[in-house]
Order: sequence, then C-alpha cells, then structure tokens
Amino acid sequence: MNVMNINTEAIDEAALALLYLTLHDQYRAWKGLDWDVLNRLYEKGFICDPVNKTKSVVFTEQGLSESERLFRQYFVLPDRTNN
Repeated sequence: MNVMNINTEAIDEAALALLYLTLHDQYRAWKGLDWDVLNRLYEKGFICDPVNKTKSVVFTEQGLSESERLFRQYFVLPDRTNN
C-alpha cells in the first residue's frame, strides 16, 4: 500500500468549514466527523471537548468565527447580481 503524506491542516480547515454547515442552536454543530480531526480542532481552541455523550460539539467564539470564515471561503459562490 502506498503511504500518503496527509495535509492535516487542510483537512482541519475543511472540517471546520463543514461543521458550520451543520450549525444549530447558535453555537453547536453535529459531530459526525473523524475523532482525530475533532481532537485537533479542540486542541486548537475551535471547539469544546468533543468527548461526551452528546451528538454535537460546541464552538468556542473563535471557532465559530473561523468556521464561518472558512465556510464562506470554500463554499459560498460570489454574488454576481451586482455586475
């Protein structure tokens, strides 16, 4: 098997952006992502400790802001109505 050199920083950014897609209750997101990714996001201060019985994670203030920024960067198309 060919071993790949994984860019975990890019994965973490994409995961944080995707968490914004499942935002509910103003600061919670469904935690259906890889546990290693969630743990790295926790260690970076973007989410509260994901190890609990709930099905969602809680964003920190910084995490919610960064999640929205990354979501807009990667997934929102530019507004073409002003052209």
